[in-house]
This record gives sequence, C-alpha cells and structure tokens, in this order.
Amino acid sequence: MAEGAGVIAAIGAVAANGMLGLENWLPWDIPEELAYFERTVAGAALVVGRATYESMAEVPWDTFVLSHDPAFVPRPGCYRVGSVEAGLRGALATGKPVFVIGGASVYAAAWPYCRYFHLTRIERDFAGDVRFPDEIPLADWRLVSERRERYVERKSGEPVDCRFQVFEQARPRPLPYS
Repeated sequence: MAEGAGVIAAIGAVAANGMLGLENWLPWDIPEELAYFERTVAGAALVVGRATYESMAEVPWDTFVLSHDPAFVPRPGCYRVGSVEAGLRGALATGKPVFVIGGASVYAAAWPYCRYFHLTRIERDFAGDVRFPDEIPLADWRLVSERRERYVERKSGEPVDCRFQVFEQARPRPLPYS
C-alpha cells in the first residue's frame, strides 16, 4: 500500500457532518490528527489549491499550486499550475510520492487519478464553510486499512474519535499527457 513514484494519493479529513474546512483552515484543533497528516505527506510532492496553500504556514519544495491567476507567484520551490492534471504531471515528474491535499474542488478534480485516499473521519459534527465533495465515490473503493484513536479537540476540550482510513481505487484513470 506504500505510495511511491508514479502513485497518486490524496489525503484529507472530514467531520461527521461532511465539513472539511472553516475560513481556509480546519474546523477542529486536533494536534495528533494534524501530525498524522504531516508524517504521511513528508517528502512527497504536493498538489494543492491556492486557498489551502495560502493557509499553510510551511510549504515544502515541490508543491504544485492550482491557480488560474497567471500573476500568482508561489514561494520558492513551489510551482503555479493551471489545472489539476498539470499539477499531477509536475508532481509525478519529481520522482517523489504524490499527494493531493485539498481543497474540496481539487479533491473533486483529482480523485479519478488517485490510487489511494487517506481519509480521517472526525466522528463529530463541526461548523464549517467547505464540505467534502459528494462526487467522490469512496463507497466504491476498497478499504485497505483503518484504525481508531480518541483525542481531545483543543477548542472544546471534548474527546473526539478519529478513524484513520485508507481506501484504494482498483483502476484509477490514466493521467492525460497533453
């Protein structure tokens, strides 16, 4: 199940009510969940939407930022791309593992090309302004691993269960090379 060169994966987290974002960040504050994300994508080339990119305090080299604004200039070591496909092609060319890290419209455009989707299910409702895309048919993917953990959500001080799931798509769509 390891992601390696030539394998495209996505990673994200979603609340029980489908929310994945609030004001260009996460609706919850669970340090252990964020640490899982950081460990999982360490050393990978990333494909990310502009708003998600701009919310990140640190951005690794070989991050491909989707922006339709030709004047947008990302940080050194990062690249502006005009489509998810261009970002995936650029990320694959690095020879690193590739992760799509959001936002919602980037997930919606990239899922057909992904072999794996790492999804953390935060088992509580949270207020948000961005929903996980309904069009991603994870019910059709094979669940290859799952583990449960309970953490304390720092804003509320309440315990929350997290399910760390990895799904595999049997036949991802080949990436067009045009």
